[in-house]
Amino acid sequence: MQNPMNLKGLDLPELQALVESLGEKRYRAEQLFRWLYQHGARDFEEMTNLPKDLRARLQESAAVSVLKTVTSQQSAKDGTVKFLFELQDGLRIESVLMFDDARTTLCVSTQAGCAIDCKFCATGRLGLLRHLSAGEIVDQVLQVQREARVQVTNVVFMGMGEPFHNYDQVLKACGLLSHDLGLNLARRHIVISTSGLVPQIRRFAEEGHRYRLAISLNATTDALRTELMPLNRKWPLSELLAAARYYTEKSRTPVTFEYVLMAGLNDSDADAERLRRLLRGLRCKVNLIPYNSTDGAFRRPSQARILAFFERLASLRAPVTIRWSKGDDIAAGCGQLAGEAQTSS
Repeated sequence: MQNPMNLKGLDLPELQALVESLGEKRYRAEQLFRWLYQHGARDFEEMTNLPKDLRARLQESAAVSVLKTVTSQQSAKDGTVKFLFELQDGLRIESVLMFDDARTTLCVSTQAGCAIDCKFCATGRLGLLRHLSAGEIVDQVLQVQREARVQVTNVVFMGMGEPFHNYDQVLKACGLLSHDLGLNLARRHIVISTSGLVPQIRRFAEEGHRYRLAISLNATTDALRTELMPLNRKWPLSELLAAARYYTEKSRTPVTFEYVLMAGLNDSDADAERLRRLLRGLRCKVNLIPYNSTDGAFRRPSQARILAFFERLASLRAPVTIRWSKGDDIAAGCGQLAGEAQTSS
């Protein structure tokens, strides 16, 4: 017997083809889409405006996958919640729910593990186990909304994995999240972060997507960036910044650079000056992220050093913010995800 078709992750044209193959009108696909991505239905019996015979036929040949919540932890410091989910094959991923003023932001994973091997990132130590499907990415949002009883307003692709290494499924997930029949998230409220896959940055620009782009920079010299992020050997800073400039010119949208501050490595006045020179004239924003320790190999700079670095960038003529990571007391901060992710039985 064939495995049932999983509907979670199908877009509207795919659902239209499905209902037409069952002899139904195309508008039934819109109803299905709403149940899957607006209401977060977990089975066909919840889809009460579908005819009973259609629900019965769907039950025979299709399924609606649901992530299993293994555990959740809430920060005593800022209310951040980290969710550990189990996929149908037993692999585990993490998502982080953050609260800030009027925004409710979910940081989602795009892969189980990661192949990029950034030296300061806990996920990278796992290696790449597999890509997530669009349905598994979207379901993180649906499950968190159901369990935390919140309405997610912003989604950031900054969890486990390199989003642009799973490009097609990530962009499909973005389309599902922003569809007006689904969660209807504003495209500007969806941020995709990449460690610097230059061909995908250029493809993203050429395809004209209106989601926001963030690039994890973290160093101002090729030598240090290659040490921290080995993919820099393939796409050094000159190529990465050229791709970022291409994106801003094509999209007329600023790119966000993320710069994780690590004590004694990339936090000196000279680093700040080089960063200012590298980004001069580029339409951008800069997020400085004080490092959250995962194993003692890297350390967070002192607050005085962080503020000194920030002040050195004052003349950049671009918005610069210090993004104090949330949930660091529950290992939910930048670079900390996946420490317990692959403990499935």
